[in-house]
Amino acid sequence: NPDPLGMHPESDPRPVILNPRMCMRPLTNGLHGFMNWPRNLLTDSGGFQMVSLVELSEVTEEGVRFRSPYDGEEILLSPEKSIEIQNALGSDIMMQLDDVVSSTVTGPRVEEAMYRSVRWLDRCIAANKRPDEQNLFAIIQGGLDPVLRTKCLEEMTQRDVPGFAIGGLSGGESKDQFWKMVSLSTDRLPREKPRYLMGVGYATDLVVCVALGFDMFDCVFPTRTAWGRRFGSALVPWGSLQLKNKQFAKDFRPIDENCDCPTCQRYRLTLSCFIPLSHHLNLMRSIRESIIEQRFPQFVQDFMTTMYGSWERCPQWAVDALASVSISLERPPSKNPLDYSNACPLPSPSLPPLSSRD
Repeated sequence: NPDPLGMHPESDPRPVILNPRMCMRPLTNGLHGFMNWPRNLLTDSGGFQMVSLVELSEVTEEGVRFRSPYDGEEILLSPEKSIEIQNALGSDIMMQLDDVVSSTVTGPRVEEAMYRSVRWLDRCIAANKRPDEQNLFAIIQGGLDPVLRTKCLEEMTQRDVPGFAIGGLSGGESKDQFWKMVSLSTDRLPREKPRYLMGVGYATDLVVCVALGFDMFDCVFPTRTAWGRRFGSALVPWGSLQLKNKQFAKDFRPIDENCDCPTCQRYRLTLSCFIPLSHHLNLMRSIRESIIEQRFPQFVQDFMTTMYGSWERCPQWAVDALASVSISLERPPSKNPLDYSNACPLPSPSLPPLSSRD
């Protein structure tokens, strides 16, 4: 199906990085041709994925040095190599290689990672062979230290890159720390360039962070939530359904009767595992629609009331974050309950009706 939001599916370059036998010459029509995907694609630099193999990796000024879990061969992922790979893949948006540290890390390592990320950004810019065809985004680091975050923002916004991402958050810090670092960043990022908040995917977080000024997000949460053997949950406007619960074993209703996505239209609770992706697409579509129609504050109020029952039950961090941008949850919601699942419904595949299939 065509992408309903013109969004950027994110590709993980780790298989290319880890397998030294994989051919690195540019693909015919790039990753778009390989995937038969005619719309936008975003590739990550591979840095976060490599650091996730922490027992196999070491970060130095050269780059991320690690051993392949396939054959034990030592590999260096440098800023130059990361850009070479992403140039070959031909993504529309590619990310700089940054020095990734967890948001819960403190001390000199955070400062080291921040300054190294700035230096690596310069190396990525210099290595980019396709600046007119691919958009290289910088990644702001600095942990939870407002001084380091501000310094990184000052340094990176001096570089003429097409967009900016915020990294190093949503990794275990408190929600108060999280939203304050997000707000600090949006206050200092160029208004005319895209703002990408990495690793954020809970519905409430998305709504709040759009209010704070972010445009793009990525997260494994909706996909992992859909995996029946791991989580087995479905996302709905009022929270989630735990599909592994016994009460759903013989429940043949759709997950969300108001949703037009192919899963809700053609499958039932006993079989559904794809609804979280449609839920998030519909949520983001409705957010965008409400902004265009200049009713976003009302949308936020309705969303929070639907999700939590009343504004009094909303998490305090969200109330405080929204208040910082003059969105109050104390006003009554609209008379009609929020239903963002039907806004610009997803195109359904050409399948025969349920009655004609086994």
